[in-house]
Amino acid sequence: MKNIVVFCGSSDGFDNDIITLAYKLGEKLAEEKISLVYGAAKIGIMGKVAEGILKNGGKAIGVIPEFLKKKELVHTGLTQLYTTDNMHERKLLMHELSDAIITLPGGYGTLEELFEMITWAQLGLHQKPIGILNINGFYNDLISMIKTMVEKGFLKEENYRMLLIDDNIDNLLNKMKNYKPSIVPKWIKKSHL
Repeated sequence: MKNIVVFCGSSDGFDNDIITLAYKLGEKLAEEKISLVYGAAKIGIMGKVAEGILKNGGKAIGVIPEFLKKKELVHTGLTQLYTTDNMHERKLLMHELSDAIITLPGGYGTLEELFEMITWAQLGLHQKPIGILNINGFYNDLISMIKTMVEKGFLKEENYRMLLIDDNIDNLLNKMKNYKPSIVPKWIKKSHL
């Protein structure tokens, strides 16, 4: 893994452990010589990850749509900054620039980014590892809901297993490095291979 896209909030939230681990993730990426691809802001959890990587000699690549350049505070110390026309182009470019995906706590936008990437994987459009850093159980309810989707027959077990979940940065990165993607996309039956 050379580049990891990190999806996370542009707010700090109220849990100091989330802020601390976001910074530590940036530190770890710098240590591992893995570049950060993210939403380009210097605020919130996004800013903490960027700060963690940049202060430790790593590279941070920001991707932001033109209309958000005026609303969000763009980090001025990035290694590289891309500007897109819209949110769809932003997600596509972040995907194209990365070898893997990590999701930290965030709001609607973070969930939307995570689910688009996992849907693309489910459909066989990519085979990148997708991780959730589940800090202080932030995503426990979401994980429970996804398990309910499996139990009720709306999601296959192997598609649930595409999500690599851990509350420890090193453990999550190890799971991602050792990830073996399913070779069967959602809409192809094994008997037709």
